[in-house]
Formats: sequence, C-alpha cells, structure tokens
Amino acid sequence: MQNVKTGLEALLRPEDSILVLIDHQPYQFTNLNSHEPTIIINNVTGLSKAAKVFNVPTILTTVIEERGGYIIKQIQDVFPEQKPINRTFINTWQDPNVTDIVKESGRKQLIMCGLWTEVCVAMPAIQALSEGYDVFVVTDACGSVTAEAHDMAVRRMVQAGVVPINWMAVAAEWQRNWARMETARPLSGVLLEHGGGSGVSLAWELQLLATPVQENQ
Repeated sequence: MQNVKTGLEALLRPEDSILVLIDHQPYQFTNLNSHEPTIIINNVTGLSKAAKVFNVPTILTTVIEERGGYIIKQIQDVFPEQKPINRTFINTWQDPNVTDIVKESGRKQLIMCGLWTEVCVAMPAIQALSEGYDVFVVTDACGSVTAEAHDMAVRRMVQAGVVPINWMAVAAEWQRNWARMETARPLSGVLLEHGGGSGVSLAWELQLLATPVQENQ
C-alpha cells in the first residue's frame, strides 16, 4: 500500500491519529547521549498534553519495567488512570497487547516516539509501514546512545517511508486553525509550559495585550 506523503491528506488529523510512547524509562535515560535529557522530557510531556487536548488515543508502553524502571512521572501524570503496557519484546510492534489497540482504533496516522531511536522506535516504525499505516516519528521526543545513532536511525526510517516531525509541528497540524477556540485555549497553555522560546514569546504577547495603553498627557 502506497502511503500518502503530499497534499492536505498528508497532514495530521486528530480524528485519525493515534500516539504510541515507547520506553521513556530511567534505564534508557541513563545512556541517553544524543540529547540533553531535560529536552526529551519536556518535549514528550508537551506532546502528551497536546494529545490530551485533542483527544488523541495514547498508548504508554515500557520494556521490563521491573528492571528498567517505571515510565517517567511527567508522562504518567498526564495519564494518571492509564497503566503502561509492560513488554518483553524489544520491538513494540510484535506485542499484540499494543498492536490490537491500534488496529481496533481504526486510525491510520500512527505517531511514535521513544528511547532509543535506533532500536525501540525504528523497529516498530518500519514494521508498521508494511501494514499500511502512515507512520510519523517525533524525533525531538526520541533519543539515542549517541548523536550519530539517533541521526542514522532517523535516516534509516525516512528511507523506509517514515515521516520525521517534531512535537510542536504535531500540535500545529492537529490545531490547523486558531479559530478553533475549544482546543486553541488549552493548547496555548501547553505551549506556555513546554514551548521554550515560543512559550516565552506567547507569554509576552499576552502580557502586552493585557497592558492598558497609556494616553499621552
């Protein structure tokens, strides 16, 4: 099946998206050298909160959590009612506990991120492509043992047909139109907390809009 890569249909839609967060656990963070861990934590938390704003189903999964540790608190706090699916498979896409949920959703825009990019993200992303999913990997919510490992993994996935994207682009494609106020307001709150310089600029803009104009005496 040829996945659509161009045109309006190539952009993300909340109603056809499903998000899978893979192995954001302490063990993986201890050998994360491609990015500053704080950045990954911020980005995956912002992505998680954006998914909640747009009611995008989100699957949390860990690998051997009894040894590798529980999923990080920042993610679990966004989905307090959800127990992560604990796997033994390195490749998430070989675990029917995960894939059955995705299949039952009927959604075809599969968004993934995790630790590490070259293993726990690349393997399921490449396999899912063969099943007809449009696979998007949120590269700034992923990380690897080295910068080279992350870069090579992204290149490999792109060659296979995966679309690389960052978390703020995901949120923007879900939003599409700032006139959609039911999501614009809560999404603005997410950007204020996790949008870095963009969040700071938004806070400044809100400050200026709220400042009364002084009349010249």
